[in-house]
Amino acid sequence: MSRVKVKICGVRTREEAEAAIEAGADALGFNFWPRSPRYIAPIDAKAITRRLSPLVSLIGVFVNEERERIIEIAALVGLPAIQLHGDEPPAFCQSFDSLRVIKALRVGEAFDCRVIEQYAVPMILLDASIKGSYGGTGHRFDWQVATEAKRYAPVMLAGGLRIENVAEAIATVRPAAIDVCSGIEAEPGRKDLRKLREFMLEVTRANALVASEID
Repeated sequence: MSRVKVKICGVRTREEAEAAIEAGADALGFNFWPRSPRYIAPIDAKAITRRLSPLVSLIGVFVNEERERIIEIAALVGLPAIQLHGDEPPAFCQSFDSLRVIKALRVGEAFDCRVIEQYAVPMILLDASIKGSYGGTGHRFDWQVATEAKRYAPVMLAGGLRIENVAEAIATVRPAAIDVCSGIEAEPGRKDLRKLREFMLEVTRANALVASEID
């Protein structure tokens, strides 16, 4: 098993972006859903991304946005990848030839992992299903569902991850990646840089422990 990668989502300032990269994050997520407290205007995201290391992945988060608008924002900000976090159908997700797509699915009691087979995308993000929300709630779901989901696609685990439980999440699920947002915030839309660094230290420890068990 390779190292579990980390996406820091809901980045809104250059300070947050640089702190995440310095701490070892593999990817940064920029939320372009206007109704989210983590929303960032595309022009503001561009001002951040144009000065960042080319070694970090940049991902735009969209919720039920028009295809043309997604392509426009991705080109402006310089995004090679997008995360579709709404109710986008499989055909829509597969219509982006030049962008790598992560499709977010919300896990509730009736969730069936076989639905993943409908989405021919490079990665599936699993988040908790909370009525009236499209993510960022800080709630977790049954991680055994994520373990089962790995049979169908590479999984990015999200939902309720924080300093206290991320090591357990990595050891239990061993996903391809994890996504953290509210678990490292001082308040919705503003990162707590101390929590961010401590979270990344826990990820590093967990990755090392899993690697030693495999060896």
